Amino acid sequence: MRTHLTCSFLAIAALSGFASAFAADPLPAAKPASVGMSAERLARIDEVMRADIEKGRLPGAVIAVARRGKLVYFKAYGFLDKDAGTKMTTDAIFSIASMTKPMVAVGALQLYERGLLQIEEPVSKYLPQFGKQQVAVLKSGDGGPGYDMVAAARQPNIRDLMLHTSGIIYAGRGATAVHKLYPAGSELGPGMTGQEVMDKLAGLPLLHQPGAVWDYGFGFDVLGVVIEKVSGQPLGQYLDAQLWKPLGMADTGFLVPADKLKRYAKGFANDPDTGRPQFVLDLSKPLKFDCGGGCAASTAADYMRFAQMLLNGGQFGGKRVLGRKTVEYMLSNQLAPGVVNLIGNADPTSADLGFGLGLSVRTTPGIVRRTGSVGEVSWNGAYGTSWWADPNERLAIVFMAQTPGPARWHYRYVISALVNQAIVD
Repeated sequence: MRTHLTCSFLAIAALSGFASAFAADPLPAAKPASVGMSAERLARIDEVMRADIEKGRLPGAVIAVARRGKLVYFKAYGFLDKDAGTKMTTDAIFSIASMTKPMVAVGALQLYERGLLQIEEPVSKYLPQFGKQQVAVLKSGDGGPGYDMVAAARQPNIRDLMLHTSGIIYAGRGATAVHKLYPAGSELGPGMTGQEVMDKLAGLPLLHQPGAVWDYGFGFDVLGVVIEKVSGQPLGQYLDAQLWKPLGMADTGFLVPADKLKRYAKGFANDPDTGRPQFVLDLSKPLKFDCGGGCAASTAADYMRFAQMLLNGGQFGGKRVLGRKTVEYMLSNQLAPGVVNLIGNADPTSADLGFGLGLSVRTTPGIVRRTGSVGEVSWNGAYGTSWWADPNERLAIVFMAQTPGPARWHYRYVISALVNQAIVD
């Protein structure tokens, strides 16, 4: 039987015209007041979602909110497929882009805990082609016509991959001659094998000396292949066995199988604000490469299980996937003084945050652009999905939508404000 909480959600959904089909709760449900949140204030989320869906700015979304280990809000809005008129449901599957990265970080740390991988080891120990890279020195600054090459002070290591300090960059975050050599992002996976991707990246110059600059790039794509080398399994198989199945994440993977395609959410073909065509990675067909940087699909319920596992210090539902001290280390800021931090170039909503292993970390109560707590962690997806976990408030939030345009920044600000203002105790 469903709880009184879900019944109340169904009633709200019926009144508001939202979808009323619900996935299995990832956590025990509770009344918001029982965990210090206001049901009346949470209802403001309904108002905002309804208005934006009616305006055509948002096709549909799923939001899950949990506090103190209890699910207090789990709702679907709008359309799974607006063109087909299919209503959104809470078990909808979304392409989650860079929300893949924190899961790959956990996969690597599991190998670290078994003594099979050390985070200070050079990447070339596992992928020898990365031992020959040099560092580019731009001749005329950003956008300049060329570059010189110098030796790397040290080789990129596994920690650099998890911190985005390897110098292996995404093309879309700058206009220099070096950026123009690199692929745009992790979605290159559908057309290339893992070996082809690694060979291509290893043949390019590093933009920065390893360890010197946080600059968004292919670190987790490389880390995923390192995991494959160490484990002897494709990345998807490894994560399924070591992370997704133990946590009950039954709808997470690098492929949306045929029997689940009816739950696969679609974005608008064109951005509602700019009118330009939009891209969301299609995971209905197998990729040649399980790209750890951005090629997974998941549901709000599945990712809530992952977020809650981090809040629980590495365990969920009686299954431990990481040790408590490893989780503490992962969720700690790892950017040393003097490291240039370009995180705002990757995600303006994360400007002025620090970075742990695979996710951003809030280091100050002020300065940053959203309400929250010191120690809050997150990393969002380019196709519109987002999440965060706040250990201080014991709060976890997952927002799933396929809005790959500028609207994704808007909803990260809005959902943060709407959830945090509902905390009353």
